[in-house]
Amino acid sequence: QRQLVESGGGLVQPGGSLRLSCAASGFTLDYYSIGWFRQAPGKEREGVSCISSDGTTYYADSVKGRFTISRDNAKNAMYLQMHSLKPEDTAVYYCAAVRGYYGSNYICQYYRAMEYWGEGTLVTVSS
Repeated sequence: QRQLVESGGGLVQPGGSLRLSCAASGFTLDYYSIGWFRQAPGKEREGVSCISSDGTTYYADSVKGRFTISRDNAKNAMYLQMHSLKPEDTAVYYCAAVRGYYGSNYICQYYRAMEYWGEGTLVTVSS
């Protein structure tokens, strides 16, 4: 069974940091384009940051310079390091994967292209 499981969410004060992790099982991420997405209450799901299978990265303008996406194929996992968090970053964060090469900007902008999704982890930025 192919599965993605996120962890690392929680409550953090504005300006704080969190690191989200996403572990894959049942398949290897090496040949997948992957990404992090988020959905705030009442809003549509949006791409935060994505990596193509060739390592090219994309960041939404709202998180550039604050978030860093990475993948560790040896651990079959991906990560999202988040710094300088703002209340508007509050959302459920999802990791997702699609087999093959897709442009990182494409998969972040068209989330419906993703094949596999985690259940999500809640990030709340509040004082």
